[in-house]
Amino acid sequence: MADTDGNDTTREQRLAQQRRALPDQPGVYLFRNAKGTVIYVGKAKSIKKRVASHFSNPSTQVGRDLLPMIERIESLVVTTESEALLAEQNFIKQYKPRFNIRLRDDKSYPYIGISLDEDYPRVYFTRERHRRERVYFGPYSNAKRVRETLDLLGKIFMFRTCDGPEPGRRSGSPCLDYYIKRCTAPCVGYVSRQQYRDAIDGVVDFLSGRYRQIERAIEGSMRQAAAEQRFEDAALARNRLRAIRSLLERQRVANESVGTIDAVALAVDGTEANAQVFQVRDGILSDRQSFYLENEAGDELPAVAEAFLLQYYGDAIAIPPLIVVQRDAAVPETVAEALAQRRGGPVELRAAERGDKRRILELAERNARLALDQERLRAERRRHQRVEALERLQEALGLDAIPLRVECFDISNLGGTHTVASMVVFEGGAPKKADYRRFTLREGVDGVPDDFASMEEVLSRRLAQYERQHDRSPHDEAYDASFAALPNVVVIDGGKGQLSAGLRALEGFSRRGVAVVSLAKRIEELFVPGRAAPIVLPHDAPELQLLQRVRDEAHRFAIGHHRIRRDRAMTTSVLDRLQGIGPARKRALLQHFGSPEAFLAATREQLEAVPGLPGKVARDLYAQLNKTGH
Repeated sequence: MADTDGNDTTREQRLAQQRRALPDQPGVYLFRNAKGTVIYVGKAKSIKKRVASHFSNPSTQVGRDLLPMIERIESLVVTTESEALLAEQNFIKQYKPRFNIRLRDDKSYPYIGISLDEDYPRVYFTRERHRRERVYFGPYSNAKRVRETLDLLGKIFMFRTCDGPEPGRRSGSPCLDYYIKRCTAPCVGYVSRQQYRDAIDGVVDFLSGRYRQIERAIEGSMRQAAAEQRFEDAALARNRLRAIRSLLERQRVANESVGTIDAVALAVDGTEANAQVFQVRDGILSDRQSFYLENEAGDELPAVAEAFLLQYYGDAIAIPPLIVVQRDAAVPETVAEALAQRRGGPVELRAAERGDKRRILELAERNARLALDQERLRAERRRHQRVEALERLQEALGLDAIPLRVECFDISNLGGTHTVASMVVFEGGAPKKADYRRFTLREGVDGVPDDFASMEEVLSRRLAQYERQHDRSPHDEAYDASFAALPNVVVIDGGKGQLSAGLRALEGFSRRGVAVVSLAKRIEELFVPGRAAPIVLPHDAPELQLLQRVRDEAHRFAIGHHRIRRDRAMTTSVLDRLQGIGPARKRALLQHFGSPEAFLAATREQLEAVPGLPGKVARDLYAQLNKTGH
């Protein structure tokens, strides 16, 4: 990637020099701010001309907000426009720029995974796609619907639900799932490997939308079982067939001749957008997905539609040959070319003029507008609830103004070791995670924790940081906006003792009007300076629930930091001395078992089940652990 940085004294001169050096070729360009963070990624037929258009039209919302933040321009030249589209989406996924259109929380969308690398594959819920030898379906927008789909598939195809590469349990007898007709018990040989694989192929066909094929296969097996007088098997196949047909009849939205299509419709309102994807297979609505998008720049429908199609189908397992879109979306042909390149076959993007396709698209449009309206109502309701909680907290603490910024501190240790502290920040009643901070503290004396001393230490450091940062310029490299901000309320996790320690450390904050309080867990007592008795708020009081959320978030954040330090210390002396275990396998072991304790207690079979760990290495590892007595 080209970095066209200059050495001129002013920002405008540097940017002008960088723009002159940009290539007049197709590709991708990145805008970075003063901290080097990518704030916008764009693609263009001519990088030079497209970047120039940004600077020549500063009156748009993007121009007003984005241009003053640009400090450096980088570019990447590609061969074609479709390559530029794919490169742009890769950069957006990597950097998550503030001013690009992005799927909200795109990393957390659920998938259905099928472990085809195992003799008896599992069908399971997952949020990760990282095993090449496995098949994944998704992304889905609703985790509850994914679990409902898995439940239905389990009733129809009766695959195993036990964990691990091998089916069954140590007792050697079938589990309850077999007796309630939810599993064919491959663990005890009641079904052959090929028969089990046929059922898994049915799951794949179902999730791929090949419903007619599944119907014919189940009906054929039912007739064959009846002809062979295996009436129990025939009845079971009949029930499966009824379940399939009942589901398909409920979900029929069009004639079978519609074939395989996706109807994609979007609703855009300012910085908010929603996309609906209706997946239709053989006239059956196989799934409906709803996605919210972040549209910080306030782009119009065509730009939002283009960005969504590239991001959604960039992660989708399969791309249909026909995608029906709104006429107003005006999606360029280069998007179809990019999707065709990913699919390995032709992809048609067009508006629906009449018939079932148009009706399905109109249904998707109505759902997109409804979803956007509902999200706006929910956001407004949440905003009112936060305002009410802050107003009532102001009243409960006798403050002169609404406490817009609330900071909470918590200590975490284990027997006086690996002592850490957390600072979490809520602004306007909502978490501001960019301002969270962690502290590593002095250890307790002789392994005895001293929470009072630890709390006094962390709060003293917080005040010292404020005094250092307060006089610094925001453009200073050492400037920390979180430490430079003055809180309205400081919440300490604990009782009277922790509050006394906090007051000693935060005398400088108290002089500046900062309220310091502590919240004790036992009966949620609120201790404030100058009052002997605690304030006991009703358990359903919005102000108490806000303080509880802040306190619980501080506890979660501290515990997370403590576990990282503890696990690192515990594994340094064990894993680092084991032969055949490098950094990648160490990460795989910890990720699989979740904690060093679980790893050290693992059996040989459990070690052999770790993904990516060869069987011989697992056996050698087990021998090493037992030889050294852990």
